[in-house]
Amino acid sequence: MLERLVLPLWLRLSLALPLLVLNLWVVRQLLLPLAPFPAVVLGAALIAFLLDLPTRWLVARGLPRPLAVLLVVGLGLGLLVLAAIWLVPRLIEQLGELIHALPAWLAQGEQWLDLLETWAADRGLPTEFTDLSSTLFARASQLANQLSQRLLGLLGATVGLTVNTVIVVVLAVFLLLGGEAIVAGLARWLPDAVRPLVLGTLGRTFRGYFAGQVLLALILSAAQLVVFTLLGIPYGVLFAVLIGFTTLIPYASALTIVLVSVLLALENPRTGLEVLAAAISVGQVVDQVIQPRLMGSIVGLQPAWLLVCLPIGARIGSLMGLGDLLGLLLAVPVASCLKTFLDAWAQQLGLPEPEEAAPAIAAALSSPGESRPGPPDR
Repeated sequence: MLERLVLPLWLRLSLALPLLVLNLWVVRQLLLPLAPFPAVVLGAALIAFLLDLPTRWLVARGLPRPLAVLLVVGLGLGLLVLAAIWLVPRLIEQLGELIHALPAWLAQGEQWLDLLETWAADRGLPTEFTDLSSTLFARASQLANQLSQRLLGLLGATVGLTVNTVIVVVLAVFLLLGGEAIVAGLARWLPDAVRPLVLGTLGRTFRGYFAGQVLLALILSAAQLVVFTLLGIPYGVLFAVLIGFTTLIPYASALTIVLVSVLLALENPRTGLEVLAAAISVGQVVDQVIQPRLMGSIVGLQPAWLLVCLPIGARIGSLMGLGDLLGLLLAVPVASCLKTFLDAWAQQLGLPEPEEAAPAIAAALSSPGESRPGPPDR
């Protein structure tokens, strides 16, 4: 009798939700004592995903996989050494100079606000800028002092950071060498009906998304560096790398461009406008010309869902002991995979496509007060 009992979908979902929350809580309790090892493993897995793309390309050209892995890893380590020799010292130098120059810039910005307040008072406009400016600049100065103190702490923790970096690189190499066997072993536990969908979606989304985002970040950083150097922008290397690599998180690059432009405008408004115009122009070229060729429609999420999944991913990453940054990086590809799985489930249940259901839903929402026709008069 119970074997033939078929529960409705809403009841099955309501019963599965508490079990899902309980499982997530158990996973959290297991991951927290192991921190930061889970984050190290995930970081190594992401690096292995990135290195697997050129390795597959070399293997497709007839090169043996061990030799292809050796070439890719050697090239990657060479680029890291080049960055450590040329780029990192310049970033540290410009960051220190920026921290020292920031109080003077903030004082200049306070003078600009005083002039704006005087101009508004002469024209009878509201002049509620005093308390806002003093609070804002006091907190900004406090933040600058904290950054200068933490910079020394970061330099002192270089040994621990180097050890973690070595562990991540070594683990990424081993995952690159034995990743296919590991994936095959884990895939055996999946049901046969969903195994191709899960493996194809995870491989396509994570590999394509992270490879495309990292390549876009490198291209955008290089292009911004060239443009800022030609324009003579102060701290051009620091700002170019900052703007470029914030593209790893959706919409963070636009916010970074605005903040950098406002910061430079405190010293020289013309420089701020030049940075704003140049950064937006280069970003639009990359977004409209290069990004569609690299990534296409890998994500498949609406902008509203992107804005929703980013804070949720950061919060989940923090709760799981993975860190906010890693949660932000994983939020978009995980949400894209979940969307693919839900679309496949909806298709299996026979639900209509969103394009087909949209007109009926729009019609129902546009006329909520209409009454149904009653029985005909006799």
